[in-house]
Amino acid sequence: MNLNEKQKRHLRTLAHNRKPLIIVGDKGLTENLITETDLTLEHHELIKVRVNADDRDSRDAMIKELCDKTKATLIKRIGHIATLYRPAKEPVIKFP
Repeated sequence: MNLNEKQKRHLRTLAHNRKPLIIVGDKGLTENLITETDLTLEHHELIKVRVNADDRDSRDAMIKELCDKTKATLIKRIGHIATLYRPAKEPVIKFP
């Protein structure tokens, strides 16, 4: 999904106080984790994901793969935390 900078800023503001709902552990991206992320995105639209990987390249690869498999858009990544957005079938988040 193509979002302009104003829409991304709005989503970052909404995500600021949220806690990570998905945590990628030592096993990495499993099918169950991807399915759970997909369901969480459908319910919440905007989520934070914590990726517990030691090096930056591994985190980036896992976040990219998770976005590709769930058709989500990466809004922001700071350290181990990534913010993902995917509109639900009946969107709740309204853009200004």
